[in-house]
Amino acid sequence: MKKIVLVVLIFCFFSLTCFSLENQQESTDVQKNAVKFTFLSWFSGSTKISYERAFQELKQSGELCLGLISAGYDKYQNQPRGFTVRYGHKFFLGNFEKAKPFDGLFLRPEVIYSHFSYNQKENSEKRDLAKMCAILGTVGYQKTFGRLVVDSWVGAGYAFGKPCDTGYHHGFQLWNWFNTKNENLALSFSIRLGWCF
Repeated sequence: MKKIVLVVLIFCFFSLTCFSLENQQESTDVQKNAVKFTFLSWFSGSTKISYERAFQELKQSGELCLGLISAGYDKYQNQPRGFTVRYGHKFFLGNFEKAKPFDGLFLRPEVIYSHFSYNQKENSEKRDLAKMCAILGTVGYQKTFGRLVVDSWVGAGYAFGKPCDTGYHHGFQLWNWFNTKNENLALSFSIRLGWCF
């Protein structure tokens, strides 16, 4: 099933890319909506789709992302099942073209909620529940090519709740580097690819 989902997503992405490149000069209308796929999410055990709406008069946009945890490659081998929801509000910086409201460097405060069950490391037959929330500040860059949109970012913030033993919560990772752990420090980075309309 996961292979079928991956093949369909890859096919859709390349179809949209080809269509976008062919038609990028046809439309002069300003696109204020975008639907995006979080490109790296599948490789970490989930599939995330987001909707973004531009408020071009304010040089801002709002973005809602929903994720299905289990639809992807299970890199931790703990069979996660659940969902994630995140909302971020982008503030675009510098020169801003009203004709391209999705383009530019941005700051984005966002909130993420992740809820999923998984197999514990110590006992693979026993399942546990992770429920985490994070409030992040991210910085990123977004660019449109015709109707194709590419969005990338990095960020950090505060997390709270009941963590997973791997520290990965399908939207953010808890600090676990340099022989130190912190269950309240959340980090996030990714790339989204999508379509403007």
